[in-house]
Amino acid sequence: MPKDTERFASFRPHPWHGLSAGVDPPSRVNAYIEITPFDVIKYEVDKESGYLRVDRPQRTSSQPPALYGFIPRTHCGDRVAQLCQGAERGDGDPLDICVLSERPITRAEVIVPSRVVGGIQLLDRGEADDKIIGVLEGDLMWSDVTDLTQLPKILIERLVHYFGTYKLVQGTSASIVVQHIYGHEFAQQVVTAAMGDYYTLTE
Repeated sequence: MPKDTERFASFRPHPWHGLSAGVDPPSRVNAYIEITPFDVIKYEVDKESGYLRVDRPQRTSSQPPALYGFIPRTHCGDRVAQLCQGAERGDGDPLDICVLSERPITRAEVIVPSRVVGGIQLLDRGEADDKIIGVLEGDLMWSDVTDLTQLPKILIERLVHYFGTYKLVQGTSASIVVQHIYGHEFAQQVVTAAMGDYYTLTE
């Protein structure tokens, strides 16, 4: 039996640091899922332990319209901020990703191989907070999609609405500005920048 003093990371890779970014980043990446479309609680990986922790209950009835997590071995730092007009810095977290799947995936803490097709650029109180959009590799409905323009507009509208309002407190002005909705080429630039920021963070 392991000793109590041995760390969690000795037995299971930390999802941020110990998992691969994907088989062919920045176009084909791994998404580590924190929240499913069925969650009304916002979960977030604990950076020290690697376990999911409760970040906060969602204030409104809004639920994420896609699987929501992050790309391992990425970090939103100076390189990501340089791609976002008006950003003073990155948000200091792994790069977020939403993944579309035809079949419901109801479990979090799963690795979802994804193809990057676009993204949403958010500015949150001076911080770059991009949301990459991907499709599940091998998905029977979305597997041929290579760019955001091939997705139904309503799916993009739902993602934009969710991220534009998910931190909104009634009676206050929104702190998040949707700066830009972009296709796969710029999305790959953001992923590459985030991988570079991660390298700087850990070197």
